[in-house]
Amino acid sequence: MAEIPGIDVVVFDVLGTLVDEPSGLRAEIRRAVPASDDASVDELLTSWQRYGELEQQRIAQGHRAYVNTEIIDGEAARLVADRAGLADPATIARLATAGQRLPPWGDSAAGLERLAQHFPVLGLSNASRTALLRLNAHAGLRWHQALSAEAVVAYKPAPEVYQLAIDTAGCPPERVLMVAAHAWDLRGAQAGGMRTAYVQRPVGDPPTSSDVFDWRFNGLDELVTALTAR
Repeated sequence: MAEIPGIDVVVFDVLGTLVDEPSGLRAEIRRAVPASDDASVDELLTSWQRYGELEQQRIAQGHRAYVNTEIIDGEAARLVADRAGLADPATIARLATAGQRLPPWGDSAAGLERLAQHFPVLGLSNASRTALLRLNAHAGLRWHQALSAEAVVAYKPAPEVYQLAIDTAGCPPERVLMVAAHAWDLRGAQAGGMRTAYVQRPVGDPPTSSDVFDWRFNGLDELVTALTAR
């Protein structure tokens, strides 16, 4: 496996890259609506995800003022509740925080711990500050620093989010490696001058034939091995 030279700081996307967002949301929807069958739960999950994506796009396009993911998740939870006929306020309130209880992929915690012995490691997420804090604690993710896009009042792939990571890293962008399971995320980082590494996950946005990222890996173990092979 090829080594990865010339990197001073490693930045990770979180949702989908280090935690399994769809299965975590699915489990919370099933808990809230236990009588629903698998097909109904999947429909509700799709509604939640589409709503979140649409609202972030509306914010990026200037059609809605910025609100953080806690607000959007609360709206998505109420949408799901309405479609499922769920009326209990406590259950809806818990569902609104589903994004703070997502399970990590099997290699995430150990991979971060191993990598952090060699590099400063940052998380860079669209999740709000509070949601990111609680998600990291739930999933056992340990960072040198976790950055929320909320700090720049924007959502990835807005350039200012990646600039936040570069500024925090304190080194030229070409010495900062962005790691993600989403090609759209890596394109944004690439546009900001960062190096890029795609890590394959069962969910995410795979590269297209026109994407030219610096490295591609089947999992976090491969990435960490390549980074630490010195």
